[in-house]
Amino acid sequence: MELRHLRYFVMVAEEGHITRAAERLGMQQPPLSYQIRALERELGVQLFRRLPRGVELTEAGHSFLEDARAALAHVGQGVEAAKRAARGEQGHLRLAVPPTAPFIPFVPQVILAFREAFPMVSLTMEESLRTETIERLKGGQIDVAFLRASIAAPDGLVVDPLLDEPMVVALPSGHPLGRDWGSAGASLPMHVLAAETFIAYARDQGPALYEAIAACLQAGFSPRLGQEAPRISTALSLVATGFGVTLVPASMRRMALEGVTYRDLEGVAGVKAFLSLATRRDDASATVRHFVAVVRRAARENSQP
Repeated sequence: MELRHLRYFVMVAEEGHITRAAERLGMQQPPLSYQIRALERELGVQLFRRLPRGVELTEAGHSFLEDARAALAHVGQGVEAAKRAARGEQGHLRLAVPPTAPFIPFVPQVILAFREAFPMVSLTMEESLRTETIERLKGGQIDVAFLRASIAAPDGLVVDPLLDEPMVVALPSGHPLGRDWGSAGASLPMHVLAAETFIAYARDQGPALYEAIAACLQAGFSPRLGQEAPRISTALSLVATGFGVTLVPASMRRMALEGVTYRDLEGVAGVKAFLSLATRRDDASATVRHFVAVVRRAARENSQP
């Protein structure tokens, strides 16, 4: 039994007349009559009673009509789903984000924009640092990733720079530099941090350590490194408990952690935190292309004055 046999049967049942059904199907009446008889032989039941002016369904025909319509509808839904998937309008997208993603307004904004534009695409997110993210992207465990860095594209990947932001210093709330230096909103010259102990974070998997060292060297001193933290949130907790200071992206001000004061910095214009988008170079997924297009458009709009 083929799908066309079901369509023929349903059309004849709806018309109650083989000739009219044949006209709607764009075929001749004799071949349609033959196909209906062949379907009845295959099922082993009579589906229609032949009348002088048409046909009518038997009890078996009425029962089979309901299932035939359901089968055709199910196949139709499957065909449409396949077409939507091919167009990237339906499917699944696996996204990796850095631990700081919730504090970068751009990231939740573009995710929301994508979900509104493609509501039938299910999206899952996982948090990971740069080195792990790149390996998982190369290995196909994730489809697209935000990276908290501006890097040359590793082999097999495409990296799109999206935006950058200045670094600020996180100080213990009672620290003299946070309390006594200038007005409450004044920027700190980078060189006044020369005597401080710097808390490093994500040494192996993130760029933060190198950004901090570059900022210090730019200001004329080598930083004294103290306690290390695996992630930025841990580093800020160490700041709150007085273990030292650390440099973080300005967007981390949104993490209003008790015991931490943030101050702008002077003289570190070239030291910034970056956000990039990484994808596989050979990824043919239309869903990934749609996500990249949404992100790139948002980045262009974000960069406009």
